[in-house]
Amino acid sequence: MLKYLPERLLPWYAEHHRILPWRENREPYRVWLSEIMLQQTRVEAVKGYYARFLQQLPTVAALAEASEETLLKLWEGLGYYSRVRNLQKAARQIMEKHDGRFPQTYDEVRALAGVGAYTAGAICSICFEQPTPAVDGNVLRVVSRFTASDAPITDERAKRETARALAEIYPEGHCGEFTQALMELGATVCVPNGAPLCESCPLHDICEAARQGRQRELPVKAAKKPRRVEERTVFVLRCGEKLAVCKRPSRGLLAGLWQLPDVAQTLTAQEALAQAEGWGVHPRGIEKLIRRTHIFTHVEWKMTGCYLQCAEEAAFSWFTEREIKEKIGLPTAYRQFLEE
Repeated sequence: MLKYLPERLLPWYAEHHRILPWRENREPYRVWLSEIMLQQTRVEAVKGYYARFLQQLPTVAALAEASEETLLKLWEGLGYYSRVRNLQKAARQIMEKHDGRFPQTYDEVRALAGVGAYTAGAICSICFEQPTPAVDGNVLRVVSRFTASDAPITDERAKRETARALAEIYPEGHCGEFTQALMELGATVCVPNGAPLCESCPLHDICEAARQGRQRELPVKAAKKPRRVEERTVFVLRCGEKLAVCKRPSRGLLAGLWQLPDVAQTLTAQEALAQAEGWGVHPRGIEKLIRRTHIFTHVEWKMTGCYLQCAEEAAFSWFTEREIKEKIGLPTAYRQFLEE
């Protein structure tokens, strides 16, 4: 059945694809950057980040040489910060091992830091016209419904089998368009939440799930483990015009990023005052307490924000809100407390 995909999807993609900034230029650095940014992030959210990143770091060489503070500030709010750290590691690999030229074979691209099978497939097909499928959730969903497969798409074997089957039907000279057509169909027509837009699908009359009326049942996914819930008290410590921030540990969640001071439990007002006094900032009293939630992939933080006026700049680094906004890359989990 899959053999019919190129002849159906290529004309559809030519007519219906979205105009996106990373589709305007197939230069591999730009495609690579977009694919990394788009992991776990909505297209609309990425557009602004993509433009700002390229404006400041327009080449692999510029990325390789950038300071950590520059990188983290450019990535602020996108989350999954290991992505941008791996981007720089890979840029340095390109400079050192490939003389600054982006590698052009699948194995070499796959060997770059932070580049998995999906990203390598996307780069090699879109930039270098190679028959290397980029199998993500969108593509798995399209293939699962098209073939009415009951194989769980969360199973790595299903991903490998889908990639192998698609590689056999890639149209010579149109590999990049075919990769993007599969992605586009999954993102805009064969959608994950709610009913797929079957009436707009170029595959509708030959789709096995549509024939069987099983579009809502597919694809099959294994049950997710519930997220671990953690309680935290976040301190918004203000002394004059400055706020306290500190660096997180070099390992673990949000490793090495700036944060507002916090403790891994929910404190009462009196306990929060005692904690602040222990840091030597001499709190003058609590202004307010607010509750917020932040969700990571596997962890959910239940957060109490404690706002305190302080008499001393002690224990932490202190910056004005403008300095934090312009220079300090503060993760969304903490930044939300400065937006009150």
